[in-house]
Amino acid sequence: MATLNTLKLTDAKKPKALAPIVHRRNKLIDKLWEQLQLARAKQAGNEYAPLKDKRMKDVDGITRSIQVPKRIKPWWFIADNGKLCLSIYYGAKTLELAKGKSAAEVSNMDEVIDVLELLKVETAAGTFDAAIETASGALRSNFKQTV
Repeated sequence: MATLNTLKLTDAKKPKALAPIVHRRNKLIDKLWEQLQLARAKQAGNEYAPLKDKRMKDVDGITRSIQVPKRIKPWWFIADNGKLCLSIYYGAKTLELAKGKSAAEVSNMDEVIDVLELLKVETAAGTFDAAIETASGALRSNFKQTV
C-alpha cells in the first residue's frame, strides 16, 4: 500500500472516440515513423519492408491469408536543381510546410533522418493540423458521389 501512495492518482475517464484531427495526426505520425525506419535502413545499407496480410484465393478456391512485403515509397527525392528534398504526404496529397513551400531541402541522409524526427515532433504538437485538414478535405472530395 505504501507504493500506491507514491502514484499521482486522478479521476480520468478514457474517451469513447478520438477527435477526427487527433486521429489524422496519429495517422501522419505513423507514416512519419515508417519513413524514419526506411531512411535508417537506407543509411545502413539495408532494406526496410514490413509485412502486411493479404487475402488470396488458391487453386482450390480457398481464401488464404498470406504475408507480403508492404511497399513504402520514400518521401525524399532529388529536385531539378540536384539537391535532396523531403516532402510530407497525407494520402496522395503533399502537405504544405509553409505558405507556398511543400518540401524541405536537405544535404544528406543524416539530415533526412533529423528532419523526419523534427517533423514527427511538430506533428504531435499540432503544427500541421491546418495542412492535414486541407489535404483530408481534398482527399474526401475525390470520393463524393455524383448523381
